[in-house]
Amino acid sequence: MNNSIIVEVGELLDEVRSQNPLVHHITNYVTVNDCANITLAIGASPIMADDIGEAASITSISSSFVINIGTLNTRTIESMIASGKKANELNIPVIFDPVGAGVSELRNQTVAAILDQVTISVLRGNISEIGYINGSETTIKGVDASESDRQAGSQNGIAIAKNIANQLNCVVVITGETDIVTDGNRVFTINNGHSMLANVTGTGCMSASLIGAFCGATTTADYLPAAIGGTLSMGLAGEISYEKVGHTGSGSFHIGIIDAISKLDAMTMMDRADVSEA
Repeated sequence: MNNSIIVEVGELLDEVRSQNPLVHHITNYVTVNDCANITLAIGASPIMADDIGEAASITSISSSFVINIGTLNTRTIESMIASGKKANELNIPVIFDPVGAGVSELRNQTVAAILDQVTISVLRGNISEIGYINGSETTIKGVDASESDRQAGSQNGIAIAKNIANQLNCVVVITGETDIVTDGNRVFTINNGHSMLANVTGTGCMSASLIGAFCGATTTADYLPAAIGGTLSMGLAGEISYEKVGHTGSGSFHIGIIDAISKLDAMTMMDRADVSEA
């Protein structure tokens, strides 16, 4: 385990709780409530404003901005780009979750437009989504990573993540059985989590919100620790929730994730983190 990065992430968690950063989301209506609750649980404040009349203004008073295209519609695309540009203008970190990239022409055009017009701080997705952005051959399965891509992910995920990180000059997170986080130079793998997380809708979306909270408390332009912190937090929450209520069923497990995040502290991270630098 890389103790130094876990110490840094734990300190950043303390900063989230003390600073209470405002995290603006333009996200999807399937998981918007979960994203708001997980943001509150980690110690940040969520706001969801997607109308073009106010979206950029809300971003301007926020500490970070999360874009999620899970339930994409043409009404909000303009808001995403306008808010992203405003965030760039004010040096506010932008977290982009390209849900379902590769599934439809509208999504593909939107991903291309966002990456062309907005500077991204952290790009978070599954191996199929990030692989699509990389131009790799992927097998699309709705908004989830395909089984064939997951099996190949452990072999080529690091190379894909590093390539995109260097192309976009951002931190890239590929979530899966083993999470990969890289800034194009340093690469970390995270082996925390539980298979039951796959049975709850929105754990990826919530991970992006957690990353947004950590980014919002970051005072430098280095968002690698923040990306590790948000990703690790979700993995630990999955483990803790399963231990406490997983036997009850997926509903209790779902709520248990929120509970675990609300009680998460630096000591728990240090005790339980399974993070290695590749």
